[in-house]
Amino acid sequence: MIRIATPADVPEIHRMVRELAEYEKALDEARASEEQLHEALFGERPAAFAHMAVTADGEVAGFALWFLNFSTWRGVHGIYLEDLYVRPGLRGGGYGKALLTELARICVERGYERLEWSVLNWNTPSINFYRSLGAKPQDEWTVYRLTDEALTSLGS
Repeated sequence: MIRIATPADVPEIHRMVRELAEYEKALDEARASEEQLHEALFGERPAAFAHMAVTADGEVAGFALWFLNFSTWRGVHGIYLEDLYVRPGLRGGGYGKALLTELARICVERGYERLEWSVLNWNTPSINFYRSLGAKPQDEWTVYRLTDEALTSLGS
């Protein structure tokens, strides 16, 4: 079952964000606090949205955290999937596909023309899963990022 996240889900989302960061070998980079996630998802001006995947007995299996982007070429919003995570013991049970299906449904319903996300090049199981759904890598684009000292230096 897929449902919209509630404020009560924030501690579980926070735990799964950290589990995902550990899986991606970058736990030291996962600095967001529960309070920050709560503000981003449920504050006065929410900047992100989340859906939860739960088992038949109510156990949280995973989550998708996303936000709107905009395509100047298409002239409409899209969804950028920041995190998709299914707990290791529950992978293969259809939860990841159900979460992506729900986001695709939202795109279709609202007239959004893109559902995008990034995946680490070494994450072959995820890449194979995404390709099985019909997703195509954008090989001609490279993601650039400014953080920490470089961001401060440029912005000061």
